Amino acid sequence: MLRVFQNPKVVVSVVFVAAMFMNILDTTIVNTAIPTIGAQFDATISSTGAVSSAYLVSIAVVIPASGWLGDRFGTRRIFLVALALFTTSSALCGLAGSLGQLVAFRVLQGVGGGMLTPVGMAMLFRVFPPEERIRASKILTIPTAAAPALGPVLGGVLVDGLSWHWAFIVNVPVGIAALAFGLRYLPDHDDSAAETGRFDVPGFLLAGAGLGALMFAITEGPSRGWGSAVIVGSGVAGVVLLVLLVRLELRVRFPMLDLRIFRDRLFRSSTLVVLPSSAGFLGLLYAFPLLQQEGLGRTATESGLLTFPEAIGVMAGSQVVSRIYRRFGPRRLMAGGATTVALMALVLSRFDGDTPAPLVVATMFVLGGGMSFVFIPSQSAVFANISPASTGQASGLFNALRQTGAAMGVAIMATVISVVGTSATGSPSSAGPGLDAYHAAFFTAAALMLVGAAMAWRIRDADAARTMAPPSSPHPTAPAPQAGD
Repeated sequence: MLRVFQNPKVVVSVVFVAAMFMNILDTTIVNTAIPTIGAQFDATISSTGAVSSAYLVSIAVVIPASGWLGDRFGTRRIFLVALALFTTSSALCGLAGSLGQLVAFRVLQGVGGGMLTPVGMAMLFRVFPPEERIRASKILTIPTAAAPALGPVLGGVLVDGLSWHWAFIVNVPVGIAALAFGLRYLPDHDDSAAETGRFDVPGFLLAGAGLGALMFAITEGPSRGWGSAVIVGSGVAGVVLLVLLVRLELRVRFPMLDLRIFRDRLFRSSTLVVLPSSAGFLGLLYAFPLLQQEGLGRTATESGLLTFPEAIGVMAGSQVVSRIYRRFGPRRLMAGGATTVALMALVLSRFDGDTPAPLVVATMFVLGGGMSFVFIPSQSAVFANISPASTGQASGLFNALRQTGAAMGVAIMATVISVVGTSATGSPSSAGPGLDAYHAAFFTAAALMLVGAAMAWRIRDADAARTMAPPSSPHPTAPAPQAGD
């Protein structure tokens, strides 16, 4: 057993999966607990929304700096610091005695969570060479597929059976175990090849403020109203700051976000697939439980059990993708997977209370399987031609855009459900939106997935040749990045 832990690929995989599962699970569990938190602190819906938005905004602010921090101080050190911070702040959230304390501790938790994903992904793709990236991508599907589906079930059990405090405390034992394991076995990685230069203070301020403001507008828009002054102001400010960021970062030698990475055609194309696909998929996982609970009157546990086959589908599909990726390449697999998810979203738009449960389970399973054909090829190919020295920067960019896509998906679905639900009756109904509102959300998710499928056809399999080579063969020469192509 100890010899296994001497393999850096095994150790990085174990620590990364544990940390990411905890990080992603936290978001879905907390969403389940928010109504109970609001009731205990006698807070309004907009006030309790800060519990989620504070976390997401904090993540958006930190992600841009994660690549520089990992390259400057070492990915192992930063990852373990982030894991310790996330675990400690989870305990503090569970002990919070007021809504203000809880929001403050959620900001701290977001700082840790914002560093975990990009730094952990950089570690993962540095220990797995390009021809083994398909294996690394299979590892990534475990937390990204299982956690969103398991969260509502576990959240319902913890909140109903114990208290909302356990929605945060549940992270603590997992975090302590992962931290102890990482301190003992996680190897040091030589990050000396990455030139960091001085900390890009203007770039950090523009990126953090811009992404933070934009994320606030996206996450709070559905509840506060897209026409409200604070949302419009925040959104406009975010866009303006990000435009200034682009102009600045293209002029400095060591930028906070190295936007020159987008000159790599494969990185650019893969990111353009992931952005709408993440929005469509996470939007589906947001709207489906709402349909089951608010639209059809099922419990959180019942809703979670109907959602969970999606995770099984992703993990089952990953086994298929890993076997055929080298033969078919990312282009056709990603396009076919996104199209499959779009078709399943259209099937969901026909469901109601009389739909047999086995049909719901089968649809969610196929939906998850289709999404694995998007997840794994995109994660395998996106860094194919990125040098090890630039992997940290590329991971920060990729995760910032993926996080933005996920937030946009949830915001879009919430808005569609609200607008259609209101227009159907002429005013908001105390009974909640009708089924037409949820069906409209599924149509919207299908449209987003079809956009992702269209973007996938722009990918050139030849650009991903390094990831398609057999593990035992020499690396083929990677095509040179083609700027403006």
